[in-house]
Formats: sequence, C-alpha cells, structure tokens
Amino acid sequence: MRGRTLRRTVLAASIATVTALVATGCGGSDSDSAGGGGKELNIYAWAGEIPETVVKRFEKETGIKVTLDTFDSNETMTAKLSSGSAAYDLIEPSQYSVQQLIGQQLIQPLDHSRIKGLDNLAEKFRDPSYDKGNKYSIPWIWGTTGFAYNDKCIPSATSWKTLFDEKYKGKVYMLDNMLAAYIAGLQVTGSRATSTDEGEIKKATEALTDQKKILAGYNSTNYPQLLSTGQACAAEAWSGTAMAKVVAANPNVHYVIPEEGGSIWTDGLSIPKGAKNTDSAYQFINYLLKPEIAAMATDDGGSASANAKARDFIKDKKTLENPAIYASDEAIAKADFLLDPGKAMKHFQQGWTKVKAS
Repeated sequence: MRGRTLRRTVLAASIATVTALVATGCGGSDSDSAGGGGKELNIYAWAGEIPETVVKRFEKETGIKVTLDTFDSNETMTAKLSSGSAAYDLIEPSQYSVQQLIGQQLIQPLDHSRIKGLDNLAEKFRDPSYDKGNKYSIPWIWGTTGFAYNDKCIPSATSWKTLFDEKYKGKVYMLDNMLAAYIAGLQVTGSRATSTDEGEIKKATEALTDQKKILAGYNSTNYPQLLSTGQACAAEAWSGTAMAKVVAANPNVHYVIPEEGGSIWTDGLSIPKGAKNTDSAYQFINYLLKPEIAAMATDDGGSASANAKARDFIKDKKTLENPAIYASDEAIAKADFLLDPGKAMKHFQQGWTKVKAS
C-alpha cells in the first residue's frame, strides 16, 4: 500500500506544476456524455486507497466491470487528464487538486439528485472550504498533518513550539516538504496554515530559518522509526499507516494535532469532463457512501474514512482510538484544509529557498 509519507513529499513541487498547467490554459473537453454509458467503469485513484475487496464486491453486486488504474501524485493524474488521452469515469483527487481541476475545467459538477448517502459524511467533509457544497467532489478518505514525540525525551507536548525549542537541538525533524513545513511555520507565528499573505509568509520563513539550527534534519521517510528508537525526540508528521503502526506498537510515541490547528487533507471522488459511463460512476459513488462499504477503507486499506457512520462497521475498534489514523473531532476542530496557494506560491518558493540555504 502506498504510504502517505511518499505522497506528501511531492506536494510542494506538484502544486507549482499544476499551477503552470492552469496558466497554459489546459482544459478538458466540453463534450460530456449525456447518456449513462454501459456496464463498465474506469477509475483512476491513489494506489491502495480503494481496496480490491471493495472493487470485487461492487462488481459482484452490480455486474459492472471495473478497471482500476492508480497514480502516485495528483500531478500525474492531472497531466493525464489534461493530455486528453485518458478515458476515466471517476478520479480521486486531493482537496487542493479539486480546486485546480475546477479551474482547468477537467471535472464536472456532480448531480446531487443522483447521489445517496451524503448525510453519512462527517460534518467536516459536508461543506469543505475547497469545494463548497461538495459541488465537484465527494470525500472518501482523510488524514492530518501534525507532529509526534517520544515521551522518554519529552514528557508531554501539545504545541508546534516543541519543534522550535532549543532544548531538543539535534533531536528534532521536520518534513522535507515545503508546504508541510510552512504549516508549522505559519501557525507557530500566529497565522493560519492557509495564509497567502506575503508578510505572514515572511514571518514564517524567519521562524523556519531560525529553527533550522536546532534540527537533526528534514525527513519525510523514516521519521516514525527514528521516534520509536529514541533517535528523535519530536518530528513533524503525517498521519497514516507508517505513523499509526509505530503509535500502536510503542506506547512512548504519541501523535498529536498541535493546539495551533495543524492541517487536514482528504482524497475524494470526482467525475471528469467527457466521462462516458456516468451511470456506473454514480453507482460507485453511492456504493462507497454506504457505511459498511466505507468501513472497508479502514479495515482493508488502513485509511480513515470520511464517512462518519462507517465507524460503527469498522472491525478493529482500536483503529478508532489511534490518532495517527482517526484524530478526534476535538483535535481537528481548528485544522485547516491545505489549499492551492495560487499566486502566493512564489512567496513560499522564495522563502523555502532561503530556509534550505541558511
């Protein structure tokens, strides 16, 4: 299964790439299929996020033949759609990618009269900031950006300030990802993770530059293991399988959403412009919105489901208590969806260059 860690390492460069695509005016076909298509469905999704068990069960119950292709970055998916060579009926973009796909006219508005089960979604995902009213996407799975610490080194921690504390010099890691680092840099200086204000980004840059002298390094791969062995006291972290396994196995390692807010991400379901099998696409969306099916995203895929009612059907209840999979509603109350920074991207890129060069 694809690790969330690998996926987030491409986020910074990837947004810039897609922003460039928008600037060139790439767009989809206006020839949306008015009909519903046949008994087939072509899906393009994140590797590992739609379990094979779900696909096989859907095929058996509906008689619809599913072809599931996978990608490892939003940019791979977007480039394929932009090329006009893709013939997918359903795709699984992340939240910032939904914004970009709307701008490029590569996805179509959803017909909510054909969707059943939207009320099963957790409140956080019913009217998200990146897609008001779920007009273009239906959230499927989700996760968070926060930090983790080893209590043998740090008795307790709730704030990003822990990762900026000189007491832990040489024992702190930050994610090797521009926008992930700026989540901490912005929030620790009193701004929102979604800020595009040049002055606030500059303050965050200064904080990250000052922080660098205490860091053991930037790490987006094996930081959960470093925390487990005690080689790291604290590390900025993504939720997901790798972090969750360490939290479950080592009682000294804790994953937290910082009191400043942290961030939240989600991967959802959208229908591309020109999709031929829209009937099948809507059937699959409705199928995934069933709580017992959504629970399979956790049981078989290891991801947190955006479907609140799915929690009653998850087999391993300990999963629900692991904050590196399911952060509590209280913990994510102030968490921002990380959005496409648009024109402000240049300020992040310039700042990150300074941080890395310091």
